Amino acid sequence: MKSLKLRAEDLDTLIQAVRTEGYQLHGPVLHNRAITYGEITSATDLPQGWTDEQEGGRYRVKRRSDSAYFGYSVGPHSWKQFLQLPRRPIWKASNTGGELQILEIEEPPVKYAFLGVRSCELHGIAIQDKVFTHGEYKNSSYEKRRAGLFTIAVECTTAASTCFCTSMNTGPEVQLASDLVLTEVIDIKQHFFLIRSGTPAGKQVLNQLPIESATPEETSDAHQAVESTAEKIRSGPRQFDSSDLKELLYRNYDSPIWEQVADRCLSCANCTLACPTCFCSTVEDTTDLTGAEAERWERWDSCFTADLSYLSGGSVRADTRSRYRQWMTHKLATWYDQFDTSGCIGCGRCITWCPVGIDITEEVQKIRAQEQK
Repeated sequence: MKSLKLRAEDLDTLIQAVRTEGYQLHGPVLHNRAITYGEITSATDLPQGWTDEQEGGRYRVKRRSDSAYFGYSVGPHSWKQFLQLPRRPIWKASNTGGELQILEIEEPPVKYAFLGVRSCELHGIAIQDKVFTHGEYKNSSYEKRRAGLFTIAVECTTAASTCFCTSMNTGPEVQLASDLVLTEVIDIKQHFFLIRSGTPAGKQVLNQLPIESATPEETSDAHQAVESTAEKIRSGPRQFDSSDLKELLYRNYDSPIWEQVADRCLSCANCTLACPTCFCSTVEDTTDLTGAEAERWERWDSCFTADLSYLSGGSVRADTRSRYRQWMTHKLATWYDQFDTSGCIGCGRCITWCPVGIDITEEVQKIRAQEQK
């Protein structure tokens, strides 16, 4: 089948076609000196010509030397903020004249489209699907928001030093189904996107676009850009063997490495809030001063907080050592037992947004080295 291309100047045509289908489109925007996700109404909202630099505990945006629309890695936010809301009301109750009334909060329907979803992030959404839609304990709010989702994935032609998707087999080439997939190519002669559809909904939008047939050379350029990114990640310092992570961590539950990382960890929960797959939540009940009105809210929580594991006798994980061990062993090991997959997609957000630069790939390598001693 022949490859298709969309010229860069026609990217706004794609955006308007998706919005015309009734979707609320979200994608990358430059906000507060970071590339985050926000509503997109035209191509001018995108961070064209911007990239990011990332390291442990460090993030900066800077200008590129070209006009790439998706020439960055990943920012501090993930798509889960739209699907698993950070905070949402569940019900409200009132006591009027001795009569108790409880009203379940019905969320208005939202028809989302995501532009610029990376391969690792598609894997993150698939993992949350298993947690919230496939198990015994489903999240109706997530299910409703996820049901009509339209995704426009972008294959990575830029990687941050914190990326390790190749170790987790989640990228940079788009592997999972997406409604549309773009690969951005920019050189001295032209700027275009290789484009393909993966669903009937994607094909319906594709048919509305001024697409052209790509030449074999253009197709080769696009594939080479993605492969070069993969090679850069594979040859980077954060590449590691993930084939036996579950067994490795199970064998080293009492490793001295946990004490060492606890000496640095602040238990701030930044890593879990930035992570695309961490799903812990709690509920809050509030009342007004008269006691006549009450509300229950669901909000994100973290295994790094003492209250998350609090039982009648106190917190099960009372120190930072046990909390970091819980987070890392759950993410890389026990998640397989629960959901038949790793909970890590290799996006590197937990490394970048850790205030003290704790590196999960480095901790894996330390545990393996300690065991080999």
